[in-house]
Amino acid sequence: MPDPTTSAAVDVALVQRRTVRVLAAGQVLTGVAFGSTLSLGALLAADLSGQEALSGFATAAVTLGAALTAIPLARLAAARGRRFALSTGNVAALIGIAVVIVAAALRLFPLLLVGIALIGAGNAGTLQARFAATDLASTTRRGRDLATVVWATTVGGVVGPLLLAPGEVLGAGIGMPRLTGAYLFSFAAQACALALYVLVLRPDPLLLAQRRDRAHAATVVDAVADRPAVARYAMFAVAASHVTMASVMAMTPVHLSHIVAPDAVTLAVGVTIALHVFGMYGLSPVFGILADRVGRIPVVLLGQVLLAAALAVAAMLPWSQAGVLVALVLLGLGWSAATVAGSALLTEVTPVAARPRRQGRSDTLMTACAAVGSVLAGVILNIAGYGGLALWALLPVAAVCVGAVAVRSRR
Repeated sequence: MPDPTTSAAVDVALVQRRTVRVLAAGQVLTGVAFGSTLSLGALLAADLSGQEALSGFATAAVTLGAALTAIPLARLAAARGRRFALSTGNVAALIGIAVVIVAAALRLFPLLLVGIALIGAGNAGTLQARFAATDLASTTRRGRDLATVVWATTVGGVVGPLLLAPGEVLGAGIGMPRLTGAYLFSFAAQACALALYVLVLRPDPLLLAQRRDRAHAATVVDAVADRPAVARYAMFAVAASHVTMASVMAMTPVHLSHIVAPDAVTLAVGVTIALHVFGMYGLSPVFGILADRVGRIPVVLLGQVLLAAALAVAAMLPWSQAGVLVALVLLGLGWSAATVAGSALLTEVTPVAARPRRQGRSDTLMTACAAVGSVLAGVILNIAGYGGLALWALLPVAAVCVGAVAVRSRR
């Protein structure tokens, strides 16, 4: 099928609207797999390893997988377009889901981590979808379009954890290993997302943006001055906010297993993570509009306020299921504000030709820091408990606030 990118005249506004719709639909589908992995990873790791202290390795594996593939996928996008990069991520996730199920059946903890890491590679592609929404976006709508695609993850991200209980019943009915039934839904959703990107994401937004940039078109893709110092702060803000969120979220399923009845753990984890994921994505359009209207850095700082509030609640009410639930929702909201505004800031201070490279570096930094944070979170949880973990997670929040003061002073 010929790519309309090569046509002589393209209605860029129309292409952008279509691109956002396709990316949003893809995020709904990939969100199902992401939500299931968030909920089940730590539980499967604790079950197969026999040690709760190693449960953080599941989140570490998914984030490490994303970190190792973010830059290669960004280079792939720069060379062959967003469609090829996103589809490659989907294929990696499909393979990863199959490996996780086999690992659970054979009770092989190292193989489980390999499978989760491959799902993380797919998540790297999912993360890049938000940048794909900005390739052709106008300056006044960049935050809103990015946030729309992020918001679409809400549907799949909320539905994914809620499928844990039905998945457990379905999996048991067909003889699947314990805790893996929900991955059947994840596999089907990832396969549909792959078909969507391959068949419908045309013209490719990044290839079209690059062609217009080379032709010196200024109507939609404006020439921007490179501001590397601000770009570095944007990458740091996104990474720090992500490690704060990921380290606490990763340990929440394990912590909940100690404060709720054993027969209610699956339901409690599913509901808590579902509401957390809703916090991550549900209000992202609001944060996108705020970022367009009041500025990127103020919304990044709003995210830090929400993250600090979440950590305060977790530290004060660690043994209350309701307190943990409130903390996780606030944690998701803080991540959303910082990620939407920080990603928009990174895009707008980077020339078109350099965007895929910097976006890939940003995702690598974000996921690599989260991988380390998740491993350390398991250790801290063992030593200081859930409340102590929340207090330690305040450190990156404070660092982002200090960095904002320094960047605004330089500007």
